[in-house]
Amino acid sequence: MNQPVTVSAAQAEADTRRWLELAVIGLNLCPFAKAVHVRGQIHYEVYLSPDESGLIDALVAEAKALREISAAERDTTLLIAPNTLTDFLDFNDFLARAERRLAREGFDGELQLASFHPQFQFAGTEADDITNATNRAPYPTLHLLREDSIDRAVEAFPDAEAIFGRNIETLEKLGPSGWEALDVGPGAAR
Repeated sequence: MNQPVTVSAAQAEADTRRWLELAVIGLNLCPFAKAVHVRGQIHYEVYLSPDESGLIDALVAEAKALREISAAERDTTLLIAPNTLTDFLDFNDFLARAERRLAREGFDGELQLASFHPQFQFAGTEADDITNATNRAPYPTLHLLREDSIDRAVEAFPDAEAIFGRNIETLEKLGPSGWEALDVGPGAAR
């Protein structure tokens, strides 16, 4: 298991914002991200502890906060965990526990959990396959999305199911050197 490197909250948030702006929005990996970013409706929260059980509690607290705030003010939350779950397999195991906890807390049908990890790897791909970059962020990141907002975005984007395929094509054209040139990894926003 990899030992986590201690990263400050300010650095983790800055790196994540850079990744969102240059990769997610810049490459149009998520056609829905730009609008909420421009309107300031993304909440960034950084969890600094290496304790993964506390991360589930932080996720539930962020889900409750998202529920209490109007979508016009905060449409989505990125919970960034730079100092824990640095191993992708451990992160994947954690996701199953986190989703069960959110369900027990009553968020089914209201919020969805998406995830990003610096070592993300699709089943059946090699670790260095560029297509894995579609789900790679500088740090382990839990993304809480309102299901109502997802439904509205999908209605407005008639070919939503084609996003994944288009992202794969984009990254294959960009290639590993192009991804590297984006400089969206940890510590890039210095």
